[in-house]
Amino acid sequence: MSLRINDTVPNFKADTDHGPIDFHEWLDGKWAIMFSHPKDFTPVCTTEFGAVAQLAAEWEKRDTKVIGVSVDGVEEHKAWKQDIETVCKAPAVFPIIADESLEVSKLFDMLPAEAYLPDGRTPADSATVRTVFIIGPDKQLKLSMTYPMSVGRNFAEVLRALDALQLTGAKGVATPVNWQAGEDVIVPPTVSDEDAKAKFGEFDAVLPYLRKVKV
Repeated sequence: MSLRINDTVPNFKADTDHGPIDFHEWLDGKWAIMFSHPKDFTPVCTTEFGAVAQLAAEWEKRDTKVIGVSVDGVEEHKAWKQDIETVCKAPAVFPIIADESLEVSKLFDMLPAEAYLPDGRTPADSATVRTVFIIGPDKQLKLSMTYPMSVGRNFAEVLRALDALQLTGAKGVATPVNWQAGEDVIVPPTVSDEDAKAKFGEFDAVLPYLRKVKV
C-alpha cells in the first residue's frame, strides 16, 4: 500500500556513508527530508545533490535533517560526493543511504514489491526511485513529490513547502497558491469569524470562506 499523508513512515536499518542508522532513531524528533535517486554518478542527480548541499544553512535554520537515498553502495556514495562538491562548491555533509537491496525503496513504495534489479542495473532500471519525502517530528509523512528522470527537482520549492508545513502545523492556518514566507495566510473554514478574530485579530474577508490574515 502506498504511503499516505499522515501515515507513520516505516522504520528500517541501513548503511550510509556516515555509518549505520536506525531511521526512527536518526529522525530524533525533528523535521526531516529524505530524497531518493536511481543511481550514483548521474548528471541530473548530481546537480540536485549539489543544490541540497548549498542549502545546508537553510535546513539547519529550520531544524531539519536531510538524508539521501541511492541504490548504490557506501563506497560509491563517498566517491560520488567528491563530484557533487566539485560541481556545487559546497560540502555535502548529509548522509546517503546505501539501498543496494532496495529495502528502503520498497518500504516507501518507490518500486513495485516484486522488483528485482540485478547487478549492473542502469538508472533506467530504477527510474521510479526519485522521490522527496518531508517527514514531521511525529514521524508522519507530511508531503511527497515524485519526479521523472528527465526533470530536475526544484529544491527552492521543497524549502517553500517545508516553511508552509512548519507554519501551518504551528499556527493552525493554511497557505494560498504560490505562498512565500512572510506573506498573508488563510484562516481555515473550520474556524468561525469570532474565533478567527480572537486568535489572529483582524482579517481580510475576500469571500465568506476566503479570509486572509497576517501571522
